[in-house]
Amino acid sequence: MSLGDVNVKKFGQEGDYLIKVEQKENNKNNIIPKIKQNLSDNLNTEINFRRVENVGPKVSSELLQSGIIAISLSLAAMLFYIWIRFEWQFSIGSIIALFHDVAITLGIFSVLSLEINLSIIAAVLTIVGYSMNDTVVIYDRIRENLNKYNRLNINEIADLSINDTLARTIITSVTTLLALLSIFILGGEILRGFSFAMILGVLIGTYSSIFVASPMLKFFKVTYKTLEKEEEKIVP
Repeated sequence: MSLGDVNVKKFGQEGDYLIKVEQKENNKNNIIPKIKQNLSDNLNTEINFRRVENVGPKVSSELLQSGIIAISLSLAAMLFYIWIRFEWQFSIGSIIALFHDVAITLGIFSVLSLEINLSIIAAVLTIVGYSMNDTVVIYDRIRENLNKYNRLNINEIADLSINDTLARTIITSVTTLLALLSIFILGGEILRGFSFAMILGVLIGTYSSIFVASPMLKFFKVTYKTLEKEEEKIVP
């Protein structure tokens, strides 16, 4: 009997394993008893299946669709928050940086032919929040320095603001990476994909908040007058 693609991972306690088998027409009905019998015969021990789940093409498609919707809604919510918190130029710049982080992370998984499941989607959503936090800290300092040093251009303001927040950004990223590396090394196979996605996201999010989000303000020609215009709109 041909099983197609088979994936075996260590799961939980000693002696527990997670087995993933490709479902085909010729093994749809009797695959579980045959796997159990073959394992028992070859290992000379009794095999217990604690749980059996069936994920067909339709369910996989629904999971993919749900993941895309979740990421899209999170990006939209971030855009709405930044639009209220800052000016529209900052909003678009932050969303471009977030989209960059998500695209690069998923792109690496695709290039390496790694499985993208619900835990990876959860990691991507966490990456969105983490990257947004870094971007907001830098944008807030840029906004503050635009009001404080209105004679400097946006290049000088961005450079000054990044230097002001660089130590905080590096310390936060390093401490987060240490925790994620511990999970990646000691957390077992089941958490390896999640932790790997998070490690990628933290690294990508750290540099994108500096090298992607900040330069977008130059592209949109942000000056201290931009802030004055927004304040004039708010004042009745």
